[in-house]
Amino acid sequence: MSNRLFQGIVHQLTDSIDRTIGVIDESGTIISCSELGKIGEVLSTEVTAVFSGSDVISVDGYSYKPFGARMHPEYAVFVSGDDDLAMKYLSMLAVTLSSIKQYYDEKYDRANFIKNVILDNILPGDIYLKARELHFNNDVSRVVILIRITEHIDISAYDIIQNLFPDKTKDFVINLNETDIALIKEVKPNIDTKDLEKLARSIADGLGTEFYSHVLVGIGTTVEGIKDLARSFREAQVSLEVGKVFDTEKSIVSYDNLGIARLIYQLPTTLCDMFLKEVFKRGSIDNLDQETLFTIQKFFENNLNVSETSRKLFVHRNTLVYRLEKIKKLTGLDLREFDDAIVFKVALMVKKYLDSNPVKY
Repeated sequence: MSNRLFQGIVHQLTDSIDRTIGVIDESGTIISCSELGKIGEVLSTEVTAVFSGSDVISVDGYSYKPFGARMHPEYAVFVSGDDDLAMKYLSMLAVTLSSIKQYYDEKYDRANFIKNVILDNILPGDIYLKARELHFNNDVSRVVILIRITEHIDISAYDIIQNLFPDKTKDFVINLNETDIALIKEVKPNIDTKDLEKLARSIADGLGTEFYSHVLVGIGTTVEGIKDLARSFREAQVSLEVGKVFDTEKSIVSYDNLGIARLIYQLPTTLCDMFLKEVFKRGSIDNLDQETLFTIQKFFENNLNVSETSRKLFVHRNTLVYRLEKIKKLTGLDLREFDDAIVFKVALMVKKYLDSNPVKY
């Protein structure tokens, strides 16, 4: 990428500088030049001596000057001639290309750095050292929003999301794989979850309305400091997986609003099996037919209110009472009793969780 970067600048300066100019790497290979035919040539070993210091050297009618922000320069600029004008051109080119390279490196390395942080591919002790090197602001609040593309679209969703968040110094869009894109968003401290969900909704609506693409969005918790971004990312992943199990109708799922589903998701499957066997001692939950399960769902939705549930189901109150008695006989749990209702509700969620066999992170 540096080769194309340097060649673009050299090409723009060709009309302003009436001399042959270019850039070599540490091996002495010309990687960009105003004379395109010279690109790829390997110069004499004497030229590589320029990288051993910061002084200008002249070899075979050309002057060379190393540049770069690091202690050991990786590149050197050259200009034909060794007169005063050549020295001025060298200084100007070295400063210009060094500044552009530094800007490019910071921009490119920051994105890679953030990606390594959220994927836990960097040692905790190296995070702050690298952040300091890249002038990365650690004293702000950030959140990870994970966007999952569930339908193929012809245009790049990554480019679309990047255009929605153009400030590359504050917000980072990371392409993780064919379906998942992570947005690391700088936010105000103590931002409300509803505001994050509005932001997520605007992303989903933008992709859906303009490009007819359906997406799911998982939102992690807001964190302070770079190191905790990995946790926010894992929370966003869990939000998508838990939402896929327990909130199939939702396209925006926030970790803060997962409730008891988050707890169930973290339980070992063996423990879940034991729980179901203990709750349904009289028989399996699979013995309940779809009509009975639908009745139970409506009963919970109406806060265990018999009259309201019967009205919503368009059945007589006594019919609903008969069904609840049937459930009590089959399971030993009376859903009109608050404690039994809680146990049954959790049991239904545990069963749903076991049936889904979700991916763990």
